Amino acid sequence: MNNIALKEIYDLKKIDSVVLKETGYIAAWSLIFSALLQAVFLIIQKWDVTVLLGNILSISVSILNFLLMGITVQKAIKKEEKEAKSFMKLSMSLRTIFLIVAVALGVALPCFSTWTVIIPLFFPRIAMIFRPMFKRGKGNG
Repeated sequence: MNNIALKEIYDLKKIDSVVLKETGYIAAWSLIFSALLQAVFLIIQKWDVTVLLGNILSISVSILNFLLMGITVQKAIKKEEKEAKSFMKLSMSLRTIFLIVAVALGVALPCFSTWTVIIPLFFPRIAMIFRPMFKRGKGNG
């Protein structure tokens, strides 16, 4: 594998407006889903501060993961195909390790609710399912 520096992968100085817009979309939906998750825990009378902390940890990690993925794609499209593939693989590996460490800490530490550490990791994927409906509504799709 090429000697690709972490700085090169995640240089945050020049983030494309599309990456920022899509990350904002993911963040907005993640917050909505998180509020619903909090409400469910309140309704079933299982809410405590660990539920809130687990949710905050998880949505922060998942939104950051999405942003870093977007930055990686933005940079990869400017590279030759072979270099872009190795660049994307390295980024995916690093982001996966980041997610595993965050989830492991969230599950291991008693200050976080296990359920609210795991469930919000799926919020970006769910938000992307709804994305075509909103693009179509604005005449973009």
